[in-house]
Amino acid sequence: MRLADKVALITGAGSGMGKAAALLFAAEGAAVAAVDIDEAAAVEVAREITGNRGKAFGMRADVSNPADAQRMVEETVKRFGKLNVLYNNAGIEGEANLTANFSLEGWEKVIGVNLRGVFLGMKYAIPEMIKAGGGSIINTSSTAGLSGVRGGCAYAASKHGVIGLTKTAALEYARRNIRVNAICPGPIATPLLERIAGFQKSREVTVQSMGANTPAGRPGAPEEIAKVALFLASDEASYANGGVFAIDGGQTAS
Repeated sequence: MRLADKVALITGAGSGMGKAAALLFAAEGAAVAAVDIDEAAAVEVAREITGNRGKAFGMRADVSNPADAQRMVEETVKRFGKLNVLYNNAGIEGEANLTANFSLEGWEKVIGVNLRGVFLGMKYAIPEMIKAGGGSIINTSSTAGLSGVRGGCAYAASKHGVIGLTKTAALEYARRNIRVNAICPGPIATPLLERIAGFQKSREVTVQSMGANTPAGRPGAPEEIAKVALFLASDEASYANGGVFAIDGGQTAS
């Protein structure tokens, strides 16, 4: 098993890419802390893992809240004795609006979850990883972290920021045996993408049509992102540090 004897904390684990990663990591031997703002969803994912004889627990946390971020790390170490893998996956899309019309409240909310949440996760996880002798941090950015997004200034800014945080921490902690990498998903068939498509109904945009605009001609599946995260979490990626991995069906190739 690729994650045998490892402990992984996954945020946004109640659905989509986070859920797919939680199930896959557990199947590969990891003890999993499934964290989500939706406690019931997190607990259900943990129940599915333990029902398959894996090790997991689910808990609620608002990753933008420092106390919650600290608590999720502390609870993981309390339950499983250490922390080897942090997958900062929780994210929101926020409102759709032109930059000058974007609300301050909307800006703060998106930056809080998508960027501050990643910072807080690393802030509290890194000391525990140092105690454990090292680890792997995987941050979810987006193809929106590689280009602009009309109507999504906060989302694009947050995802660009995630890449900056990733590269900085990768430089800072490489000698402590901590690797930090970012995944930039393109259109993936998740509840988040469904909500984005819902904003665009007047233009007949759907999850399938968003995927059809990629060279692959389809949206990705959450499991396809989870497999990349598994590689980065495992010792197989021992020389991958500070990397930015676009998993987007070729969307950013042109």
